[in-house]
Amino acid sequence: MKIRKIGTNNDLHEINTKKRKPYKIIFFTIIILSTATFFGFKYLKKPPVAICLDSDTKVYNEYKDAVVLIKHSYGYFAKIKGKEIQLTTQDAKEETVFGTGFFVDRDGRILTNGHVLQPWNSSEEQQEKVNTTIRNLRMKIASILTTDISEEEYQSFIERNWQIASSYDESEGEGDYEGEGDGEERTEEPAGEEFVSSNDTQEDTAKVTTDIAAAIPVKEYVAKDDIEVYIKTVTIEVALHDSDNEWLSCEIEKISEDTNIDLGTVQLTDHTTPQSVATIINLDNAVKDDTSLNPGQKAIMVGYPLGMDLAQTNSGIKVQLYDGKISKESDGNKIQYSITSTHGASGAPVFNECGQLIAVNFSGVAEVQGFNFGIVAKHISTL
Repeated sequence: MKIRKIGTNNDLHEINTKKRKPYKIIFFTIIILSTATFFGFKYLKKPPVAICLDSDTKVYNEYKDAVVLIKHSYGYFAKIKGKEIQLTTQDAKEETVFGTGFFVDRDGRILTNGHVLQPWNSSEEQQEKVNTTIRNLRMKIASILTTDISEEEYQSFIERNWQIASSYDESEGEGDYEGEGDGEERTEEPAGEEFVSSNDTQEDTAKVTTDIAAAIPVKEYVAKDDIEVYIKTVTIEVALHDSDNEWLSCEIEKISEDTNIDLGTVQLTDHTTPQSVATIINLDNAVKDDTSLNPGQKAIMVGYPLGMDLAQTNSGIKVQLYDGKISKESDGNKIQYSITSTHGASGAPVFNECGQLIAVNFSGVAEVQGFNFGIVAKHISTL
């Protein structure tokens, strides 16, 4: 019997190398194919075809959980020598407005109207009213606040003495205030009418008046330049459809700088869309070509007209559906439709018959129903 002689170590290495080569080829082939498949799927895949919901009820059921009721409270604030306080006097009361918004991603981001987030800038008339109030509040503070009052006492002092603050007379023009605070020393004169019966009495009265005036301490008032008055958000919260008056805290994220594009976004403070919101409103599926929106086509709105007045029910907060038709071609910024709407529905999504977003409701004619307008969906991407 012949015994085969095993080769040297070099021969063994060559044999093992030849055995491993097929495995290397297979391994690298798998890597290459996996990489090609991944990038091919990522960049060459076709977008999913949107399903037409084809009825008002299906649109409502699909998106009702994504539409929220917005509650925005705002008020007047004063910054006096750097110290900020909220003004709570009769003519500076905190106000609350309601609007509608809808989730557009899973990070708690909500789209709505800009005027829901800044109601004090909703119109030129409103802006002028707010500016007049700000000027008046500033002058009133300057007419009563003395420099000997500590920062901690600003708010309580102003509230106690507000009734004697000098008011602004709009008819006399800007800056015509009584007792205007300018940082200068002022003496307080006794009120009341003087009655004189003889020259002697007149001299005596003048002397007494002089003595009284000299006895009154001179006070220095805070200068107008050290007082800033402005308006800002106190709280902004949202409630979900079917919730039991539970409000989720939000932060204002962005407001369109274009006054013709009444859009803005808020975000939940925890940056997470609730799990109960099964379907967000897909902006990729929105109708971005507003020239394709023609009069006579279906328009469906899901929102909260009249805010809590209609939303609150015995079984919680309920969103509502209203429908109509497009009644005028888009002008590039807004489109008109015959949907019944009112205050509170600002920021509500408007869909076509398939459930594609076509606009964001923002205004209407208060005196007559059926004349309402929405910002066309193509402008959402610019925000």
